[in-house]
Parts: sequence; structure tokens; C-alpha cells
Amino acid sequence: MLFTVIFLIFLFLVARGFVRTVVFFWDWLSGGDRLPADHVERAEAALEESEDVLERELARAQGARGLGRLFARWRASNEAVDEYLDHLSLGWYQVVFLFFLGSMAGLLIEEVWMLLTAGLTESRVGLVWGPFSPLYGVGAVLLTVLCFHLRRHGARGWQVFLVSALVGGVLEQLTGWVMGTFFNAESWTYAYLPDAITPWVAWRFLAMWGLLGLVWCRAIMPRLLYQIGMPTARRQVVFVTLVALYLVADIVMTIVCFDRKVERDLGVPPANAFEQWVDTNYSDEFISKRFQNLKIGDERDKLDENGRPLEWEEGR
Repeated sequence: MLFTVIFLIFLFLVARGFVRTVVFFWDWLSGGDRLPADHVERAEAALEESEDVLERELARAQGARGLGRLFARWRASNEAVDEYLDHLSLGWYQVVFLFFLGSMAGLLIEEVWMLLTAGLTESRVGLVWGPFSPLYGVGAVLLTVLCFHLRRHGARGWQVFLVSALVGGVLEQLTGWVMGTFFNAESWTYAYLPDAITPWVAWRFLAMWGLLGLVWCRAIMPRLLYQIGMPTARRQVVFVTLVALYLVADIVMTIVCFDRKVERDLGVPPANAFEQWVDTNYSDEFISKRFQNLKIGDERDKLDENGRPLEWEEGR
């Protein structure tokens, strides 16, 4: 019991320290040399308009008490965020952050989901470096771009749901098809499900994409874009550029590793020193340990008597 309490306190202190470090770094990024005046003025004007709306709405809520006061403050905050988004133009700065955060958050949610529903504890990363799943990163970007425009046109909830379900379905179908066609690989399959539409798309997961998009559009996206904001300092631009270059290198290296994996399976030797280096440092053993849910070649056909992938039984 004492050990558990000490461990929980330790986790709390670590989490608290991590949050403080992130806040400090975020504040540091906004300092230093400023961007050209027009960029700074546009960002500051949007923030000032948002703060004015917040002050006005809070002033109206001064007479409220209890839960009514909390609701009024929540509504005032939403009004301020909406005002800020009305002045925001989506660009590469926001897109890089969305892809970066979406790739990590999506991976975490998927691993927790598989643990709760299938008893699987495995690495489900999608890139050779870092805790990223690019499928969710692309999904976060696409949902944000579409929901951002739907929001400005006053789209209703059911419209956001249908668009999000369509985006998720197309994304899963395209990703699954590309992996199967060009790399003879498979990270997931719904072929064993009764509501499967294709091996990579099922009705139940279209519904999940729709619900996810609705929650993203209404609750997460506005606050996230408000926190990301618009760049005003050169440090912010440099940092995002470095993150983007890292992600591009990660994606390219992952494609190279998969390509060499396929060639090794076909008995094709490395053609140059770089491919030899890839074979040495990103061997079949590395691929197997890194991408534990990835099935390549004959492994794609390993199903049990119920049509389920064998790893479902192996992971229980």
C-alpha cells in the first residue's frame, strides 16, 4: 500500500514537471526575434478581439451563481475561442502541429482500445522513429481542414458526422490498399467482421470515425487551434520547420525500410552502401519488433477457424 502511494506521488510529480517543462518551452518559443510586422499584427489583433469577447461575456455573467456561473464562464470561453477562429487562417504551421499531435494521440488511443477490447499489448506504431501513427496524423489534418470550413458554413452535427465517416473510410481504404498492393503488408483487417465492407473498412468503424469527427469538430479542434495559434516569433517557425523535416525524414525512412523488407523477402541483395546500411540497422528482426501488428507476405493469411487474425488469440 505504501509503495503504491509513493509510486502515485512519483507519477504525479513527473507529470507535473513534464507539464511545466512544456509550458516553459512554449513560452520560450514565443520570445526572441519577431516575425514581420503584418504577421504579428494579425495574430495580436485576433487575440485582442478574442479577449474583448471574453471580457464582455464574463461581464454579462456576473450575476450568475453556482452551476449557472460555471456554465456562463464556459460559454464565454467558447465565444472567445470562436472569435479567434474567425480570424484564423489554416496554414502549414497549424498543419504540422496537428499531424504531430494527432499521430501520437491516435496511437495512444488505438493501443488502449486494443488492450481493452482484444487484450493485446503490442507496439502499433507506424513509423520507424518515434511514437507516431501517420494514419491518425493525416486523419487529424483532414478532419480539421474539413471541419474548419464546415464550422464557418454553420454545418449541423449530422453533416459533420457523415463527412467525418467518409473521410475515415476513404483514409483506411486507401492506406490499406497501398500497403497491400505495394508492400504486401497489412496492419489491420476487418475481413472477419460481419459488417465489413472491404478488408479495411467496416460499418462500425465508419460510425466511430463519424463520432470522433463530431467530437473533434465541436470540442477538441477549436481549443486546440486556439492553443496552437498563429506564429509571431522566428523561434516558433524554426521549431515547426525542424519538426516537419524530422517527420518527412521519418516517413521516407519508413518507406525505404519497408521497400527493402519486400526486396529481402524476394532475395534481392542491397544495390549500394545505403541499402546495405538499411539491411544492417533495420533488419527483419527490427521490423518484427517495431511493427508488432504488421503482417507481411504469408503472415497476412494466418486466420483462425473463426476468420480472426491469429494474434487476437495469441495476445489474450
